[in-house]
Amino acid sequence: MGLMQRASLVFKAKASKALDKAEDPRETLDYSYERQMEMLQQVRRGVADVATSKKRVELQQKQLEQSIQKLEGQARDAMAAGREDLARTALERKKAAQLQLQSLDEQQTQLQGEQDKLILAEQRLTAKVEAFRTQKETIKAQYTAAEAQAKVGEAVSGISEEMGDIGMAMQRAQDKVATMQARAGAVDELIDSGALQDLSAPGTDSIDRELAQISAKSSVDAEMAALKKELGTGEETPTAASDTPAPPAETPKDGAA
Repeated sequence: MGLMQRASLVFKAKASKALDKAEDPRETLDYSYERQMEMLQQVRRGVADVATSKKRVELQQKQLEQSIQKLEGQARDAMAAGREDLARTALERKKAAQLQLQSLDEQQTQLQGEQDKLILAEQRLTAKVEAFRTQKETIKAQYTAAEAQAKVGEAVSGISEEMGDIGMAMQRAQDKVATMQARAGAVDELIDSGALQDLSAPGTDSIDRELAQISAKSSVDAEMAALKKELGTGEETPTAASDTPAPPAETPKDGAA
């Protein structure tokens, strides 16, 4: 297969697929129904035309019948008057009219047959068109229902996929929250243990913390001593004044007693 043939085949395949996708069966059915109605109207117009032609022939038949009767009367009158020549002429005209009438009778018979056939065809076509219309509406309703179900299914599928993505995003968010909480807890433990300086307390370093601990210990010791003295359960803890060394004894001066 040549390159041009392959390209033509690919183009036709893509065009057919695009047309199939763009085609709406409901529109196609409506168009087919309209075409059938047009054909039915043509058949009905044919029936009307044949009936009109038959009616025209019937009128001509009546006129010829009247003409034949008149010519027959004229021929008799001419014979009674001794005018054989006029009687012959009247009879000749009568014969011609009879031949025309015979031809019209044949035409009328043919037209009647055509009219009967067209009427029968119109009745059958009308039944077919009516059946097609019923089937068309049924198919359109089924297609509309199927289309609605397909759209609902697509919507549900899209929602399910979106909810899956949302669920994954929520799980990632929860994981990040748990990670941040764990980090915050670890930082608090480091601050409490003194391994990490609490920057939220400005001016506090390791020396300050040691001094604060010594001060707290002295305060506790003082309270313990006060409780022992109050309850008489222990020796009095030397106060800060007793811890001060006594001044040395004064040396006697020379000549003293």
